[in-house]
Amino acid sequence: MPSLAFTTFYASEAITSTTADVGADIVYTVPPQHDGQITLLMAANGGSTHVVSVQVYHADTATYSFLLRSKAVGTGEAYNVLGSSRLYLHAGDKILAYKSAGTLDVSISGKQFYNPSRRV
Repeated sequence: MPSLAFTTFYASEAITSTTADVGADIVYTVPPQHDGQITLLMAANGGSTHVVSVQVYHADTATYSFLLRSKAVGTGEAYNVLGSSRLYLHAGDKILAYKSAGTLDVSISGKQFYNPSRRV
């Protein structure tokens, strides 16, 4: 059973990749023996309008799925991928992103819960 105690985390990645799946930039990986609750996932564009895609890698099945596919983010704007929703992940799961071009950052924050029964 996971612990109710948690630690918080924040990560930000300057996205350089322009390809999906294995070629996408890793923004966050849930550590071994942890569960993750993502509370913020933001894509910020520092240049002219560019397109961003955000994926989840599910470690249990070794599959990729899209949270956001080809979303245009305007000049100097940010886009909240999750809105008011939460995303729950397990050990080894990843958040990845790629772009069409330009300057793009993806930032993430949330909680990590220790779960000794969770294996990658």
